[in-house]
Amino acid sequence: MQNREDAPRALVVDDDDALLRVHARVLTSHGYRVETAHDGSAAERALQAASFDVILSDIDMPTMTGIELLERVRTHDLDVPVVLITGNPSVETAIKAVERGVLRYLVKPIELQTLVKVAGDAVRLHRLAKAKRQALDLAGGVERFIGDRAGLSASFARAMDALYVVYQPIVSWSNRRVYAYEALLRSREQSLPHPGPILDAAERLGRVHDLGRKIRATAIVGIERLPPDVALFINLHPSDLHDDHLFAARGPLAAVASRVVLEITERASLDGIGDVRARVAELRRLGFRIAIDDLGAGYAGLSSFALLEPDVVKLDMGLVRGVDVEPTKRTLVRTMIAMCKELGIVVTGEGIETHGERDELSGGGCDLLQGFLFARPGPAFPEPVF
Repeated sequence: MQNREDAPRALVVDDDDALLRVHARVLTSHGYRVETAHDGSAAERALQAASFDVILSDIDMPTMTGIELLERVRTHDLDVPVVLITGNPSVETAIKAVERGVLRYLVKPIELQTLVKVAGDAVRLHRLAKAKRQALDLAGGVERFIGDRAGLSASFARAMDALYVVYQPIVSWSNRRVYAYEALLRSREQSLPHPGPILDAAERLGRVHDLGRKIRATAIVGIERLPPDVALFINLHPSDLHDDHLFAARGPLAAVASRVVLEITERASLDGIGDVRARVAELRRLGFRIAIDDLGAGYAGLSSFALLEPDVVKLDMGLVRGVDVEPTKRTLVRTMIAMCKELGIVVTGEGIETHGERDELSGGGCDLLQGFLFARPGPAFPEPVF
């Protein structure tokens, strides 16, 4: 049993006294330190006095609704997961809850087993969110391309004509075999020599969908040469989630969907991308898996996890570099790996360049590894060195 001081803190808010006592008693029996509030005002006072790992609140309360409380919560704590509970579900309140960053939206009556599981997942995500905020101080930034629009348009057109894809293996270290390959954007256009400037140009010119379509079409050429149990990781820009071409059930990408993992970077915000959950659900229905790339280098908080519910996450190379010799990185990475594994999410470490980095990640529970230590990106398909 964990120490009382290390136990997760839960704030339970409900104007129904009987239900409040039941939920508080159940969470307490599962090791939580529980504080209760009978309305939103009392909950806000509790937030001013202490920090919590999860907040579970009724929606329909006098003086302050659960939706209004959620808004107040975010002025005190950007990361704490909020679970809203209602006996009168409606599409309108569900939409408002999602827009304001709720983690889960539950309908009464709630099975107590479900309540405990949701609270446990929320606590693990909160710990991961806090680790991500620390990681932002250690990871590098993103280059921004600067240039006039006319010149940029010409450069981008040439880059599209000269676009090609290289592949880098993702290996299972314990099995000494290839688990997957990641398709990586390249271009022979000298004015846009790296993926970052190409993506920046596509954003500024409104050509993200054009670029994404070409990358995906190019990436899957030759996939039939891969063993059937080897997956292909393909990067998506968040706005690609609004490209109907991606969802074409009879398109070439959908034909190999069961072998494709779609990576969405944490470096780009999902803000403004509507219907993310529905879009991701449709991709899963088609057979795709979803990955979050650059974990630890992008936006802090839980939004990407709550919206994407990823099957795979990839630790950013800024965290991986020197992880074996930098105690802070080691602690953060091990925390992230442990939290993801508890949530059933597969973890990949990218940017492995040394045996020390490999051994530290492997010893910390991360079996899937990617980096120059095994193979540099190259034409389809480089063989790794173990």
